[in-house]
Amino acid sequence: MRPSVSPISPLDAPLSSLRGIGPTLAARLEQAIGGKRVLDLLLHLPASFAERVHVERPEDAPPDRDVVLRVVAEGHRAARSAKGARYVEVRTARVTLRFMQAHLPWIEGKLPKGEARYVAGRLRPEGEDWSMISPAVARDAADLPERQAVYPMTEGLKPHHIARALAGALAVLPEMPEWADPSLVRREAWPSFAVAVRAAHAGPTPARARLAYDEQLAGQIAMALARSRERAKPGRALLGDGRLRSAALAAFGHAPTPSQTAALAEIDADLAAPHRMLRLLQGDVGSGKTLVALLAMLRAVEAGTQAALMVPTELLARQHLRTFGRLCGPARVALLSGSIKPAERRRTLAGLADGSIDIAIGTHALFQEGVAFRDLGLAVVDEQHRFGVEQRLTLAGKGAATDLLVMTATPIPRTLLLTHWGEMETSRLTGKPAGRQPIATSVHGLANLEDVIAACGRAVAAGARIYWVCPHVAESETIEAAAAETRFAELRERFGEVVALAHGRLDITVREAALARFAAGDARLLVATTVIEVGVDVPEATVMVIEQAERFGLAQLHQLRGRVGRGHARSYCMLLYDDAAGRLARDRLSILRDTEDGFLIADRDFELRGAGDALGTRQSGHEMARLPLEDGQAQARLVEMAHADAQVLLNRDPGLAGERGMAARLLLRLFGRENAATKMNAG
Repeated sequence: MRPSVSPISPLDAPLSSLRGIGPTLAARLEQAIGGKRVLDLLLHLPASFAERVHVERPEDAPPDRDVVLRVVAEGHRAARSAKGARYVEVRTARVTLRFMQAHLPWIEGKLPKGEARYVAGRLRPEGEDWSMISPAVARDAADLPERQAVYPMTEGLKPHHIARALAGALAVLPEMPEWADPSLVRREAWPSFAVAVRAAHAGPTPARARLAYDEQLAGQIAMALARSRERAKPGRALLGDGRLRSAALAAFGHAPTPSQTAALAEIDADLAAPHRMLRLLQGDVGSGKTLVALLAMLRAVEAGTQAALMVPTELLARQHLRTFGRLCGPARVALLSGSIKPAERRRTLAGLADGSIDIAIGTHALFQEGVAFRDLGLAVVDEQHRFGVEQRLTLAGKGAATDLLVMTATPIPRTLLLTHWGEMETSRLTGKPAGRQPIATSVHGLANLEDVIAACGRAVAAGARIYWVCPHVAESETIEAAAAETRFAELRERFGEVVALAHGRLDITVREAALARFAAGDARLLVATTVIEVGVDVPEATVMVIEQAERFGLAQLHQLRGRVGRGHARSYCMLLYDDAAGRLARDRLSILRDTEDGFLIADRDFELRGAGDALGTRQSGHEMARLPLEDGQAQARLVEMAHADAQVLLNRDPGLAGERGMAARLLLRLFGRENAATKMNAG
């Protein structure tokens, strides 16, 4: 009997298997879609659909509609606005084209002088003529159709490349068995998975909700399987005598806040119980969750076991190492990260294995093969959203009956708390320790950039320390975004050696040297990317400037803002938005201006942006789900539905062995969650 072929085998094939897709184009497609499979291409849905009208003359353009127009470039020039914004201007007979944050040679290549091209965008009256901001450009009008799917692109990739590859991928897309609850499919009037994929590439469609639901259902099933495996493991009671805690609090010099005391009592009750702790500690920016974690870890050490703290960056690990070294007294603390020297690593690994090291602090290196603890009693994961479920559980698996505490300084929206963390006990830190100051937040258009720079210059001259955050490291021809390296060069030329630079592409020693200069006051203006989002504590910093703030999520902006207001001086945060940003972007920023309540901000961020990927190893800071809906409330509804559906399915068929259960296994493979089912089979 021949073995049956999986329905998704054609979708697991590499992109190069598609007709007309050679190795070079396949590599470019892989970069754009973030995957190598035919399925990854099919799930690379349009970011939007351009609806256009072809016109012969600018005056024929209907109001408030994008148009396609033939133009001939007569001249080019690089320019800056009066407020410092960079752009390239292209003159034609009737229309001036302006490409914001663009490079002159690149635009000259797209619109050669004297040659006809077609441009698509929104015309604006300008005196007796017109202007168009950052239009799409093509040699042939056929390349700018009246309705065109607009896909996220990378350099070297053209719309017709995507169209050719998709035609081949859609041709091999099979029908799938139904994994969603049949009554739910009927109620929502959803098409099948394959029909929904085809419809989503053809135009705006309600069928996209079906695909977003499928992704959420895969995640909910995977999360439920991982949680059930973890909670089924036996635990043990960890009881301490309080000696290490008392010494730590004496060295700390302040009494815990009421919410810290309450959270610690909840954690202590879990540690004392015979089952394994699985608890989430939510702490708003500056609420003091690190102290709670340290006291919990000291209890594990008092009970004769070891504790481990996993953090997303070495910068944060080293900061915690300094803090723990000051507060842990006789408890022995060590660092384990990718950059430590081989001899030090060997000593640390030996100390963990023989128990002479009580507390390990490190990055993902903690859960790698070869790291063994004598007796790991408590695993703590800081900034949990930076790690996938399997990474967290792998660390906890380093011990025989390890308790697990995961922490986040990014408050989780109510919907995600109920769904992704519904079976996890939750503690919340609401107050702020003594000394934290309110932060005055203001919102400004980039047209006011020069005024902001001048104000920063006056503040630096008066002795202030300022963060200046940009969304990208370097300038790009494909991404029109503020770059830290460019802003650093401009501010360094203006203000001199007091300006420093820190971003993720720098060698860690160079980056840490810049941060150290800023902390010491030798540098007073630190230009950075989101590398400073967590783990940077400079109480003397009182000003935060975030350029093109509309490119960040509200929760991330709240985290960045929390880098100031950590001392006794009044602090300020200035959110700069691109003047071309829409009203929604400005309204989003006004939420930050009006409140410092991180939990309220998280709820509003969810409503505006939808659910991030809280599952699996592809999770990162604020990575969005692959198939989100524009309406965050609708996305929240899908999450709720998927959570309930997954629970019903697993209650009826915990082994996923029935007809619908087998279909659900295919769903897990489609969305990269196949490890959940594999681990279930392995027990």
